[in-house]
Amino acid sequence: MTRKVADCRNHPSVSGCTLTISGEEEEVARAAAEHAISVHGHTDGPELRQMIRESLEDEKVDA
Repeated sequence: MTRKVADCRNHPSVSGCTLTISGEEEEVARAAAEHAISVHGHTDGPELRQMIRESLEDEKVDA
């Protein structure tokens, strides 16, 4: 299974957040949503979770 990555650096914010989360898709989506809510003040809901899932990228593995 390909690991997924959520990287705050890809979504500029006022705080300049640099957090990167990687793991299996479900756990990354859940952790990224919790981070978006608690740190960035987003409101939880289906729209936020869909936006996060769509922004996940495959983890790049060094050969």
